[in-house]
Amino acid sequence: MRLTALRQKNSLMLHDADSLSDAPGSHKIQPRLFTADYWRQQALVVGEAPGRGSSLFLQATPSQQWVLRPYRRGGMVAKLSEKRYLWTGAERTRAFQELRLTASLFEQGLPVPAPIACCVTRHALTYEAALITVRIPGAQAFAALLADDKADNALLTRVGAMIKRFHAAGLDHVDLNARNILVDPGNTPWLIDLDRCRLRPPGKWQAANLARLSRSVAKFSHPSQVADVMACIHEGYVNS
Repeated sequence: MRLTALRQKNSLMLHDADSLSDAPGSHKIQPRLFTADYWRQQALVVGEAPGRGSSLFLQATPSQQWVLRPYRRGGMVAKLSEKRYLWTGAERTRAFQELRLTASLFEQGLPVPAPIACCVTRHALTYEAALITVRIPGAQAFAALLADDKADNALLTRVGAMIKRFHAAGLDHVDLNARNILVDPGNTPWLIDLDRCRLRPPGKWQAANLARLSRSVAKFSHPSQVADVMACIHEGYVNS
């Protein structure tokens, strides 16, 4: 993986040069690549994920799909500006930080989607941004499996073991919830959406991550099953 920065007018892009090239037929690195219009005009949008960001699933190549995720604010601040953030330098933008973090974890062999590129477009004192990653083929949200009572004990312990691997690498996932864990057809769990996440020394944040996941599990599981679900996850976490 070779992360390369590129500037075009008021846009700054960071991309994996091994995934995007100037070869004929490939998608050129340009600001339009990070817009829904670019992909819709080519009829390459194959789906859309739920959520405030309206992520799009893209048929980027005959054999590979990508996920285009624009950055969007939530909560009260979204009423002031849904997609603008304060500019404090390219490397401090949420997009650049997330792409670099994802690339670092990916290169360590951790189960995160392969990063493709991000784009930051500056507007004076603010910026807008979007991120592209590889879509995990056939993956389902852990939340959906919990809601359909399809998460068996073996999967739950794998989820716990996965979280332990990320914690061992120092990842503080600030939004560790059942929607940000995907499960592929081989029952392997993956972690997505590293926005605002960071690497830290061991501390209380690890228990806070698990507590946040527990609250999320409670939203998708039957109340009588939450304790058993978290017990299996903890077993995988402790014994991995």
